[in-house]
Amino acid sequence: MNVCAARAVLVWLLMLPLLASCSSSPSAPSDADATVTIGPEGVFPTELRIRGWNQVRFVNNDTRPHTMVSDPVDLHTECPAINQVGYLQPGESRNTGTLYLARTCGFHDHSNQNDARLRGRIVVD
Repeated sequence: MNVCAARAVLVWLLMLPLLASCSSSPSAPSDADATVTIGPEGVFPTELRIRGWNQVRFVNNDTRPHTMVSDPVDLHTECPAINQVGYLQPGESRNTGTLYLARTCGFHDHSNQNDARLRGRIVVD
């Protein structure tokens, strides 16, 4: 085998792992590291812990829509990644953005701000 052919084979072998990770279709949303379920009785769990650089999935198992956002109630600025959940119809689910800073993130249902059963906390370690 000449030097050019050997180099071509070597380049191909080095590229193979990269090519194997490519896909022609968009990837599915990443799985969350924890889940908050919204139901007729409120959110469960009301407090959960995750490691930094992870996400939380919110699942609406209630018969009515909910709008899950970050505290404080009128600003939604405590942990903006939670705001990506937003409006969920019954049966829908959505992940937060990545929660990467160690902190405590309060959340609530903006559509039902006064209902304490629809409030919770995500503790990011």
